[in-house]
Amino acid sequence: MNSQNQTLTEMMREGNLFAEQCPSRDVLKHVTSRWGVLILVALREGTFRFSDLRRKMGGVSEKMLAQSLQALELDGFINRVSLPVVPPHVEYSLTPLGEQVSEKVGALADWIESNLPTVMAQREQRSDASS
Repeated sequence: MNSQNQTLTEMMREGNLFAEQCPSRDVLKHVTSRWGVLILVALREGTFRFSDLRRKMGGVSEKMLAQSLQALELDGFINRVSLPVVPPHVEYSLTPLGEQVSEKVGALADWIESNLPTVMAQREQRSDASS
């Protein structure tokens, strides 16, 4: 095994967000994207069908929701269950790993919501100062 492969193997064992080729960057992108965060937070409430999840999230296109769900499923954070009925019925829920990561992004989302007035005031101050 050459040193480049060995480095990638070592990164996959532990992760190194600062290494350009580390797969942890893709996981970070999936988990912290706007839709990734909202999906993970929404699924903390339980199992959702695709259409119910889309309605809950407001503003997400079918394509973006499908892509985000697929990425989170591939990372092992989401269970996708397709029931053999007509019309198709697909349900999404968190895996145990998904529950762990949803706690982390949920804490970030809670912090943002709690501190939104302060953040908005800072934006307004900085906007006024630059005018």
